[in-house]
Amino acid sequence: MQTVYNDLVRPPRETVEAFREVLKEYSPSCLVTDARKRVGAIGGFHTVRPEHKVVGPALTVNLSVDDLVDCMPVLARAEPGDIVVVACHGTPLTAMWGGLMSTLSLKAGITAGVVDGAVRDVDEIRDLDFPLWYRSTVPRPSPTAVHDRTEPVQVNVPVVVGGQVIRPGDLLVADENGIAVVPQAETDDVLAGTRLGIGKERTIREKIASGATVTALLEEFGHL
Repeated sequence: MQTVYNDLVRPPRETVEAFREVLKEYSPSCLVTDARKRVGAIGGFHTVRPEHKVVGPALTVNLSVDDLVDCMPVLARAEPGDIVVVACHGTPLTAMWGGLMSTLSLKAGITAGVVDGAVRDVDEIRDLDFPLWYRSTVPRPSPTAVHDRTEPVQVNVPVVVGGQVIRPGDLLVADENGIAVVPQAETDDVLAGTRLGIGKERTIREKIASGATVTALLEEFGHL
């Protein structure tokens, strides 16, 4: 695998802030994927705390599953608000994120991490209150990291996580349900659709509280 370091083009700050308002609602990742007609949903991840809800642009890191290396130097390319996505292709054998990585990420203002593979030091990460999504845990660190191997690594390239393509700068909305991916070109449309969905769910809840039947709700809204 050839080493690649690309610059990250991030969505406008006001766009991120607008999506951050969605985090105040129940299940923001579900609301966003509903607005994309169920597209862009990634499931099967654990969280260190179920109450964590985050939004931010993806800084992507692609690692070869046959040559996992220390990706800690990638943090120097991150900016406050980024979500670091490490694509190690689900391998459960090597921990590619831990307590020190989380501590450095907090210092750098990174919003969260997404590791498509194994992590370690979950108790420390929980105490740090750093939002992290991961596939599995294992005590074993990367054997190449012990020898200060930092390449080959590809930074800010499209990666595939859970069958979903994440491009650098895509907006991620994550909670305990999973991760929603919003391409930069679709942020305005998805935000508008998400706001409509929030309004619809509020109306349905009010009608349920007022005694509306399932039949009446289905007749009015088509589906719930």
